[in-house]
Order: sequence, then structure tokens, then C-alpha cells
Amino acid sequence: MARAPFQLAGHSIEPGQRSQIDVPVARLYTHTPLHITVEVVHGRKEGPVILVCGGIHGDEINSVEIVRRLLRSKAIKSLRGTLIAVPVVNVFGFLQQTRYLPDRRDLNRCFPGNENGSLGGRIAALFREQIVDQATHIIDLHTGAIHRTNLPQIRAQLSPGSETERMADAFGAPVILNAELREGSLRHYAQSRGIPVLTYEAGEALRFDEWAIAPGVRGVLRVMRRLNMLTGEQRRRALVPAELANGSSWARAPIDGILRPQIRLGARVAKGEVLGIVADPFGNQEEEVISMADGIVIGMSRLPLANEGEALYHVARFDEIEEAETAIESFHSSLTPPPDALY
Repeated sequence: MARAPFQLAGHSIEPGQRSQIDVPVARLYTHTPLHITVEVVHGRKEGPVILVCGGIHGDEINSVEIVRRLLRSKAIKSLRGTLIAVPVVNVFGFLQQTRYLPDRRDLNRCFPGNENGSLGGRIAALFREQIVDQATHIIDLHTGAIHRTNLPQIRAQLSPGSETERMADAFGAPVILNAELREGSLRHYAQSRGIPVLTYEAGEALRFDEWAIAPGVRGVLRVMRRLNMLTGEQRRRALVPAELANGSSWARAPIDGILRPQIRLGARVAKGEVLGIVADPFGNQEEEVISMADGIVIGMSRLPLANEGEALYHVARFDEIEEAETAIESFHSSLTPPPDALY
């Protein structure tokens, strides 16, 4: 029995075909139309429908490049099931090089949306109705915020033996955070619908970080292989299994001033260890930024200017910290360019 065509936003994609579809979103002040552009790859054989999306925050451009490379991968030519690829969801933010929508709302706090609500609510409702609700699995791609960088990591709500856990293990990021769901996020909405979803966090906003992009592409392909969407085996050495963090916390600036970092992203730190020093421009007052726990630095500020109370270092805690350190070292050694490029 022949597989049925895939329907999206009024378009029909035949088995074995791929198509780009412009989903109308809104118009600029100039009356210029804006679209969320989607590429659908509809395999000849039955299988899952996976949504891979980037740019829900418009300044997170690493995610856009991951989707572009995924669509150029030879591996998806023999796809089973269907790939829905969306490089840029928040087209308004992408044009303005900002995280937010024109009304300063965060699109990733607007789901499930409301077609009669705010701009964010309307875009979220459109994206949900036309695209998200068709997916059986989702990978949502993100970076750190402006002037913040993240070690490659998966964030997901995990339960033993779940499909989400299988996807997270397959991805190959060195760290997995069993993260609580945030009201209004795409991940929260998808989980409420029973759709397994991963959030991949890596790198910094408004930057191309190759050490975040290349592992992101490989991770998506690994998940698709785990879901039996791709044929053939990956010809790369086996990765050290990712370590599951049992919690995390931020070390914050004790005073206003200029930060002098003392540690690097991905470093193992001990409770009480000095992570950085904040001083006023004259050096009259200096205070140390102290780690509140043993762990691994999985995120940090890249801007030396700090206000009192500002989050500077994100430290994840692990039951087996030595294994976590090994997983991160293994990840570093697999990168090209070498690990020093992380910093």
C-alpha cells in the first residue's frame, strides 16, 4: 500500500519528495509579508514525524545553521518517516537580531498561543496548529542568551525508559539536565500532548560556534537513527555516555564591577572554589565569585561587566562527577577545531 502524501499548511508533499513551504505569519509596517519557511522531507516508507526547529529566539543563530546542515546531509536521502525542518521560527526577532518579538515578548513563553491574543500568542498558535501538532517527536535548538555561552547540553523532562530518555541518550551531548518544564514553552506544550521533545542548548547568541554546531547536527542525526528513520550505521567512535545532572545553580556577582574569570566553560569546580573576581574600575573593592557546589561549569557570562546579583556561572551537580568530567573531556577531544576553541 502506497504511503499517503504529507499535508502541511494547505500543501501536499508526495512520498519521496521534499518541498519548501512559506507559512504566512504577518506583515511588516511596509506591508511586506513575513513567512515561517518550512522544509518537509517526506520519506517513501512509514516512520516518525520529527520536527527540528531553530530560532524560536531570534538571535540564536547556531540553531539556524544546524538545521541548514541537517537539510544538506546525505543521510536524509533515504529517510523513513517525515522530517519537518524550520530554521527560523521567530522571523521578527531574526530580522532585528534580537531574542524577542517586537512587543518584547518571549515567543518561548507564549505556547500554546491564542489566535486572537498578543503577537506572540498569535505566532505560537499558528506554529502549533500548522506545524507542531503534526510531529511525533521534536528537537528544539537553542543557544545561551546574549553575552552568555552554554556547554553543549540536552534539557528534557526524563522518566526511566521513556522515549524522551532514549532520544536524550542517543543525542550524544556530554551533559543531560533533567529540567523542569517552563509554562508557555514549546517543550511544556509538547510534553502536555505526549510528544517527546529535547531542547539542545549550546554556544552563544549572535555567534557561529562550530564546537556547538557540528555536534548539534550529529546529535540530531543520531536521534533519527535511534528512531529508525535513517539507514546505515554512524562510522564514528562510540561516545562516552552522557551524564545526567541532578541539579544546577548559578553563582552570582557579589558586587557591581568588572569580572575577571578564573575558570573555563566545562571546568570541574569544587564547592567554595573561586570562579572569578569582580572589582570596581579602580580596584578599590574586590569580591570573589564562589561556587556553591561541587560540579561542572555548563554556562557562563562572556561579558566582563557585571551588576550585583547577576548570574555569572551555571554549575551543574552530578552524583558521579568523575564520570561527568570524563564525558566532557571525551566530547572536547572529538571536536575540530581543538577544545581550546571553546573558550
